[in-house]
Amino acid sequence: MSEKKDPGIWDGFKAFLMRGNVVDLAVAVVIGAAFTNIVNAVVKGIINPLVGAIGTKNLDHYSSCLSSSCEGEQGIQILWGSVLGAALSFVITAAVVYFLMVLPMAKYLARVEARRKAKEGAQEVIEVTELEVLKEIRDALVAQRGSGHNQQ
Repeated sequence: MSEKKDPGIWDGFKAFLMRGNVVDLAVAVVIGAAFTNIVNAVVKGIINPLVGAIGTKNLDHYSSCLSSSCEGEQGIQILWGSVLGAALSFVITAAVVYFLMVLPMAKYLARVEARRKAKEGAQEVIEVTELEVLKEIRDALVAQRGSGHNQQ
């Protein structure tokens, strides 16, 4: 005998996969992986040679020895060059994301919001103006009716 799986679990799983935030997250991971390659290329192609003008081209070679003898793999070494390379990669990534993605999007959203508020403000002015015109018409009609009533 074969047991049938609960359709509620399968349907729930399909609904989970089809939700927008899961798809957005998957796209973000793929774009993030591609973006990592760009940042690594910038660090290896631009930053490392600039640092190499002072010392070595590979930041991984920068280290300090804590013990009396650090020949080869022996001794206690602090590989601060690797940390510096990772920190530079992080700063470059953050700068590119901020200046090429976050800042332009924030400016765009601010413009859209300003247009929306200006449009709402214009509608309010139009509504107020129409209301004032209607009040003036009403007052004029009341004045005509009042003056015409007194003449008869």
